[in-house]
Amino acid sequence: MRHLLTGLVLLALASPSFAATSVSGRWYTEEKDSIVQIGQCGPVVCGKVAKVLRAAPNGGKPVDANNPDPALRNRPIEGIILLSGFKESGDEWEGQIYDPRAGKTYRSTLKKQPDGTLRVKGCLGPFCRAVKFTPAP
Repeated sequence: MRHLLTGLVLLALASPSFAATSVSGRWYTEEKDSIVQIGQCGPVVCGKVAKVLRAAPNGGKPVDANNPDPALRNRPIEGIILLSGFKESGDEWEGQIYDPRAGKTYRSTLKKQPDGTLRVKGCLGPFCRAVKFTPAP
């Protein structure tokens, strides 16, 4: 019995870890209209818009026009936190994503894919939508 327990402990220690792969870095959004910088924000992972790559329809800088807080509707999109509170959960990261197009925040997961892309999924109740971010320089 003692050998069986020792063997199980060694097997557990030798098993591959299901830890989430790091998602830190610079990523193009799916539409390639901005670059999001993801990294540590204290004890959690977050992501902010590092650079907007397309001008607003009026030729100016895009602003957070659909924010539910009227005081924030004129803030530039560049620099806002889109991904917040992400913590490791198995082989992915769980947190929240803010969508400035809708002015809403959703439950979200991040997972690095074998092809080097980042799957970003946002959910409202049981309904989810996933997009792919690609590495940016």
